[in-house]
Amino acid sequence: MLYKEFNKLSLILKLILLIIPGVNWITEVVVRWSAALNKKDIVNLILAIAVTIGGIVFGWRIDFIWVILTGHLTFAD
Repeated sequence: MLYKEFNKLSLILKLILLIIPGVNWITEVVVRWSAALNKKDIVNLILAIAVTIGGIVFGWRIDFIWVILTGHLTFAD
């Protein structure tokens, strides 16, 4: 349940992980697949696949802003 561990991190550390290229993609893939495997719903599975294929754009744009607003990744609370 790595997505829960990610959510426990400080906001500034989450943002740093999402802004560094490469680290961003790895963080996104690990957190998304953790959420998809633990929650077992179609939305998290689709997001995990989308992030695996094109995660750098997704993480820099959508999830970076979403973490600023809510403190967690989209659908990974």
